[in-house]
Amino acid sequence: MSHTVHGPRAARLQRSTLAVPASNPTMIEKAADSAADVVFLDLEDAVAPNDKEQARKNAIQALNDIDWKAKNKITSVRINGLDTHYMYRDVVDVMEQAGRFLDIVLIPKVGLPADVYMVEAMLNQIEMAMGYERKVGIEALIETPLGMANVEAIAAAPSRLEAMHFGVADYAAFHKARTVNIGGLNPNYPGDQWHAALSRMTTACRAYGLRPIDGPFGDFSDPDGFRDACKRGAALGIEGKWAIHPSQIALANDEFSPTPAEVDRAEKIIAALREAAAQGRGAASLDGKMIDAASEKMARNVLAVQETLRARAA
Repeated sequence: MSHTVHGPRAARLQRSTLAVPASNPTMIEKAADSAADVVFLDLEDAVAPNDKEQARKNAIQALNDIDWKAKNKITSVRINGLDTHYMYRDVVDVMEQAGRFLDIVLIPKVGLPADVYMVEAMLNQIEMAMGYERKVGIEALIETPLGMANVEAIAAAPSRLEAMHFGVADYAAFHKARTVNIGGLNPNYPGDQWHAALSRMTTACRAYGLRPIDGPFGDFSDPDGFRDACKRGAALGIEGKWAIHPSQIALANDEFSPTPAEVDRAEKIIAALREAAAQGRGAASLDGKMIDAASEKMARNVLAVQETLRARAA
C-alpha cells in the first residue's frame, strides 16, 4: 500500500440523481416528493436561453420554500457553463439568496482543474460575505474530450470537489460518435463504447476520494436498457446514475442498493475472516471459495451502504 492514500472527501448516498429543469416549478415540486437521493435543479442544458433568468429565480424560490431535509433530499444546482454570461449570476444569486439550503453546485463541461478553482473561489467569497457556516460541495461533469484528457488532474487538485459525473450526451457529441440513444449501446460497436471513459473517470475518482456517478440514459421507455446500464456501472464501482424521468428513480435505487443476498454474504465473509484470524490465519474459505483481506474490504463496502440505508429509514 502506498504511503499516499486519499480517503473519501464526502460520503453521500447518491444512488439516483434526478435531473429537473428549473424552468418548470411543477416538476420541482414533484421531484421533492420523489424517492430520488439527489435532486439537481438544472439551469443549463434543459433550460432555453430566454428562460434562464426565470429558471434561476425558480431554483432560488424552491430551495427556500421546500423543506428538502425533511424529504431526505440532497439539493444540487447545475449552473451554466463557465464560457457563458449566465454562470456568474447563477453562482452569486443562488448562493446569496438560497445558499443555506444548497448542498452541491454541479459544474458542467469541466475541462481543467482551474474550472473547479474558479467556482470554488466564488463560493468561498460568498460564504464568507454571507456568514454561512456550512460549505457547499462541488461536483464536476466530465463531458468533453478536454475534461476526460485531464480527469486525473481535476480529481487530484486540492478542492472541495466531491464527485464526478459522466455526461455521455455531450461527450458523444464532442467526439462525433454515432449513437442510437443517449447513454445506450450502439449495436455496431462490439461491446460498450462508454466503458473506457467510465472506467477512467471511476479510477480517477477512487484514487482521490471522489464519488463516481454515471449520467443520463435517454430512452426512458426502455427500463431494461436503463437497468443494464446501471448494472454495468455498478460492476465498475460507480455509486449511482442520473434519472431524467421519474420512472428511472426506483430502478437506479434498486440497482445501486445491496441485495439481501449480497448483505448476507458480506456478513458471512466478515464472520469467517474473524474466525480465521482467531486461529492465526489471514485467509479463509467460504462456500468453496477463498476469501482474504481484499474480500473483507469489499464486504465492508456493501455493509457501509446497507447501514446508510438503514439509518435513513429509521
